[in-house]
Amino acid sequence: MLKQLLLGKDGRPVLETYEEGVVPAGYVRVKCEFGAPKHGTEMHAYDNNPFAMVYYDEETHIFRPRKEQEENKGKAGLGNMWIGNIFEIGEGVKDLEIGQRVAGYGNLRTTHTVQADKILRMPENMTWKEAVCYDPLQFAIGGIRDGHVRLGDKVLISGLGAIGLMAAQAAKLAGASFVAVSDPIENRRNVALENGADMAFDPTKEDFGLILRDLTGGIGMDVVIETSGNYKAVEQGLRAVAYGGNFAMVGWLNECRIPINLGYEGHFNQCHFHFSRACSEPNNDYPRWNFDRICKEAWSLLCQGKFKCENIVSPVVDFDTCDESYVHYVVENPAESVKMGVKFS
Repeated sequence: MLKQLLLGKDGRPVLETYEEGVVPAGYVRVKCEFGAPKHGTEMHAYDNNPFAMVYYDEETHIFRPRKEQEENKGKAGLGNMWIGNIFEIGEGVKDLEIGQRVAGYGNLRTTHTVQADKILRMPENMTWKEAVCYDPLQFAIGGIRDGHVRLGDKVLISGLGAIGLMAAQAAKLAGASFVAVSDPIENRRNVALENGADMAFDPTKEDFGLILRDLTGGIGMDVVIETSGNYKAVEQGLRAVAYGGNFAMVGWLNECRIPINLGYEGHFNQCHFHFSRACSEPNNDYPRWNFDRICKEAWSLLCQGKFKCENIVSPVVDFDTCDESYVHYVVENPAESVKMGVKFS
């Protein structure tokens, strides 16, 4: 029986059955082995769809009101990436084979029917956990580039979801001499340290902006990359960034509903604040760089084994109960997970 994970009309994850038709020309069909949701982005739409009353006008780059409120029809998929084996090939497809292991974008479901040129080909040495870190790495790279991390820089990564954990490793690869990380969840701090971060802070207990300034002779961090989308984390990051330093705001911020003080370090220290969204076009380094180039570089780095991902994708749950696991690990108890993985039987 074919099943897929959807956001039901009642606003809760639900596994529903579906049927497949004939594979169209130019497409392949894949039986999934593993997958993963994208915690932060999916949670934006889980409780309150930010696009229900507005839409983004791509031509004029502004949000406009909708004529009618967009309603949840229970058909939106939950899940971000999958890994599996090709078991059907449509007419006209070349250079792909039955049984070949591939990856791609899509919600958690038993099978995916995908346009052949959209498939990500996995080398034999690549693990499924490396593959599902492809999406967070794209946005980590965007933050590293927008933050202008350079050889010898001291960098703070704020927020240790999958993007933050990949950004901490990317900062080291980019030449940072010192990488500090901040997150209230101990397990995530430990993962960052295991993967090469130099120092980790609990923002609920430590004034790490002051600590980092003392450690750097009063200078502070050359670059802060904020990935949590938390306003208090923005405030703390501004306290840590050096005078005239770079701040890359990678996390997707909700509407501000808490007090935030931008009048101290934020105003006095004249940092260069960038809202960093890797998939917005044109890229800040256009025409040399665009989102397609970021994606290709991210996939190449993962294929080369440049990033540690095994401890980032945790826990791994069964697909047959992933609706319940999604509620537990993603919605209600995020402190018990880093990036939830899903195994298909």
